[in-house]
Amino acid sequence: MKKILGIIICLVMVVGCSCSNDKAADAVENYLNDYKGLDNSVLSDIDELVENESLTDKGKATYKEVLKRQYSDLIYTIENEDYDGDTAKVTVKITVYDLYKAQKEASDYLSNHQDEFLTDGEYDNDLYMEYKLEQMKNINDTISYNVVFNVTKTDGKWYVEQPSDEVLEKIHGVYNYDED
Repeated sequence: MKKILGIIICLVMVVGCSCSNDKAADAVENYLNDYKGLDNSVLSDIDELVENESLTDKGKATYKEVLKRQYSDLIYTIENEDYDGDTAKVTVKITVYDLYKAQKEASDYLSNHQDEFLTDGEYDNDLYMEYKLEQMKNINDTISYNVVFNVTKTDGKWYVEQPSDEVLEKIHGVYNYDED
């Protein structure tokens, strides 16, 4: 699943922009609404991400469901905008499914139930991945974070800069908050 996490972080999303980004917060809202609305570019990135994973067909289908659910159910509120000329920092409170918790609990379960993930006496990673993805798909626990987006004004429009890995991990619900 670490590979999945790495690829999620690398997932290239559309930079938040539109025809009417009068405020920095507008660009951030457009960026997050692309996730929530499962914009075509987001769906394309999900497809590409999942196809590059070594998962069974069932696992790939489940993983797509997990990502689509995570993005479409994302909740956010703009908390603050701090301007400094043509740059701004927009603080947003986001609420997402706690996929980190689901992954951690699946890993803990594996540690105590390894015999459930054997095929012909050998560890079967496909069985484990299907279990883990089902846990991620079915989790209803959410977590909230305050994240800061850097936004830059170019030619009269505000654009969201590429978010940090930490911000992306929080959007995707896989941020390891145990390290805080």
